[in-house]
Amino acid sequence: MIQPFHLAIPVKNLEICRTFYRDILYCKEGRSNTHWVDFNFFGHQLVIHQKDNFEPQQISNPVDGHDVPVPHFGVVLKMNEWVELSERLKNNDTEFIIEPTIRFKGKPGEQATLFFKDPEGNALEFKAFKDLGQLFAT
Repeated sequence: MIQPFHLAIPVKNLEICRTFYRDILYCKEGRSNTHWVDFNFFGHQLVIHQKDNFEPQQISNPVDGHDVPVPHFGVVLKMNEWVELSERLKNNDTEFIIEPTIRFKGKPGEQATLFFKDPEGNALEFKAFKDLGQLFAT
């Protein structure tokens, strides 16, 4: 089993982001105080920290005809979990940076992907692979 990662990110409005990660992404809330909240982010530890003067970076890198935001983070899900998440995001009127799509169709590394931002502008990407063994395929 892979070891979980830990990621801490800044947010201006703790309560709006708490609601987003808990109620839209279904991340279980862990420890918290008035300035931060821990979440079980698909088996990993994500902590949102309130930072009143936070302004997310608006940097992107061209990839396959899309402007991919950097930095970004996310998780590789099982395909059925990715489909479920993409439908939940659509049903919650999520504004996608990159709509749910299949990349490298019929080629090594075929994957489902989608990009969106949390309420504070932190960019997230979720992926799923037709064959997880192709995660690092070239």
